[in-house]
Amino acid sequence: QVQLVESGGGLVQAGGSLRLSCAASGRIFSRYNMGWFRQSPGKEREFVARINWSDGNTRYADSVKGRFTISRDNAKNTVYLQMNSLKPEDTAVYYCNTYPSTPSYWGQGTQVTVSS
Repeated sequence: QVQLVESGGGLVQAGGSLRLSCAASGRIFSRYNMGWFRQSPGKEREFVARINWSDGNTRYADSVKGRFTISRDNAKNTVYLQMNSLKPEDTAVYYCNTYPSTPSYWGQGTQVTVSS
């Protein structure tokens, strides 16, 4: 069984940066495509970014393209999300999961709050 634990969230001013981490345990992490997702109050959870396990190819939501960077370290079973030029609308709980997501793998997420 896979467990995913997100960390690195916090309170930051607009224009600031944060780096989120997602540590995976359990099954063969390195063979999963991985993604970051986020959910704001009153909204559906949405896709943010994903990275392929085989070639490291990445894809981003239009709203974060050019500001966020997803990466992974298979040796450490960890996926990262570097977030720069943060905006108040980036405020949300951020989650990692496989991509496409696996319902049973959702963790607690990490809160990111961007003040204006």
